[in-house]
Amino acid sequence: MEWTIVGMNILYAVAGVVLMYLSYRAIDKLTPEVNFAAELQKGNVAVAIFIGALFLAIAIIIGGALG
Repeated sequence: MEWTIVGMNILYAVAGVVLMYLSYRAIDKLTPEVNFAAELQKGNVAVAIFIGALFLAIAIIIGGALG
């Protein structure tokens, strides 16, 4: 087993999570009229679907860029 490959995979996973968080925060700042956290707590399914689709799209973009 190559430990450098394992280390690189962990590094890419951490980078992906950090980029995902930063992307979500950027979208949150760009849409100040929508409070995503409050809407999710109220049970707004449309906001949940939007955030899920947003995370999938960002993950596909980050995955293509990293790998």
